[in-house]
Amino acid sequence: MLLETKIPFTYLFNKVKKDILRVFIISIIFHTVKHFYAPYLPKIPITLPTVLGTTISLLLAFRLNQAYDRWWEARKIWGSIVNDSRSLILQLKGFVKDTSFRDDNIKALYKNIAYRQIGWGYCLGQSLRKDHNAIDDIECFVAGEDMLEMRRHNNKPLFLIMKHYKDLKELHNQDAINDFQEVQLNATMVRLVDSMGAAERIKNTVFPSTYSQFIHFFIYLFLTLLSISLVESMGLFEIPTLMLFASTFFLVEKSSRHMQNPFQNKPTDTAMTSIARTIEINIREILKEDPDTIPEPIKANGFYIM
Repeated sequence: MLLETKIPFTYLFNKVKKDILRVFIISIIFHTVKHFYAPYLPKIPITLPTVLGTTISLLLAFRLNQAYDRWWEARKIWGSIVNDSRSLILQLKGFVKDTSFRDDNIKALYKNIAYRQIGWGYCLGQSLRKDHNAIDDIECFVAGEDMLEMRRHNNKPLFLIMKHYKDLKELHNQDAINDFQEVQLNATMVRLVDSMGAAERIKNTVFPSTYSQFIHFFIYLFLTLLSISLVESMGLFEIPTLMLFASTFFLVEKSSRHMQNPFQNKPTDTAMTSIARTIEINIREILKEDPDTIPEPIKANGFYIM
């Protein structure tokens, strides 16, 4: 996720450098053609590329708005995940009787659920980013036998929720929680599953690629018409003018393309790793662990945080 700091020029330039290079080459070609064949080129009034440029601006504004909606929905989903993760452990701590904590088995179940919820946050973020190898990073939160079984499952975060349900059922069977409390805990986990499904929906729903292709085509058409309409008025200054227009359009288009996929492991992503670390810190504090063992929040990597 981008932060409110000065974004390096190199980051912005790298987004559009290939398109700018194409525009530069096209500008050189058009300028050369106009130098030798200007009398034979059609006279295009400046109003024509102006109208087309306005249309492109409207299309880009619509796309940027839709991309931001997807990014903002993803951030709201992860905000709900933070709230429900804390609620699950707080409810569990409040519902289980103090006398029940004297039973080592019940105490172990409570701690397993708490640690598994920490691992679930990291695991969900990794699965959305398609980082299959990073599952090893949650071994300290998930029991060894559960890790072996989880590797055989395609949807690993769902498997961890299934283990939650199994442990809650065991707590209920041992009378550590009553029927009403089990229903409340189940409702919290249903919300977690709903959030997981909503994030997976955004991940698996592809933004129409034809929209980007049409916009690219219109931008290059706009630059072509603008170049011809400026055949007699600007001379060599036409080349930097076209590049300036092109960089503006392409930068907005690339920004919207990155924002429309908030789980692609890019600086514009939802900061899932940082949010998962927040969940870990909160749950460890609920467990009243030694402050020296609780990790620090993830720090920003320059102008963004993951």
